[in-house]
Order: sequence, then structure tokens, then C-alpha cells
Amino acid sequence: MVVKRLHEAGLRSEHAYLAAVGSIGLSLASWITSSRRENLERADRWGIFVGEWAPTFFALGLALANYERDDSAPEG
Repeated sequence: MVVKRLHEAGLRSEHAYLAAVGSIGLSLASWITSSRRENLERADRWGIFVGEWAPTFFALGLALANYERDDSAPEG
């Protein structure tokens, strides 16, 4: 139901995959930026926090891809 509503709102699997890859890059960037301005422990926490988004986006991308595949399958 959630995947159907996201699909109807215009979100596609490619968008979720791009968000996952972007969150990996953002995780690295936040870790580098934080490690220069704060202590290493806090920098690690920022990097891990943002890095945890990637699996969620990949899972959402897979769910949307399955929905798109099933939605485009011929009936009958």
C-alpha cells in the first residue's frame, strides 16, 4: 500500500536508487567534514547516521522496482 502510494505520487525505483547512492556520498562527506571540525568519535557517529539511510533507500528501490514490474505485466 505504501509502495503503491509512493508510485502514484511519482516516485520511481531509479529515484530511490539515486537517493541511496547519494546518501553514501553524503555519509562520506559528513564524516570528512566532521572529522576536521569535531573529535573523531562524533565524526564517526555522523557518518554512520547518514550511512544508515542507504539500505532503506535500496530496499525502497527494490520494492518500487517489483511494483513497477508487476504493474506493467500483461494481465490474463
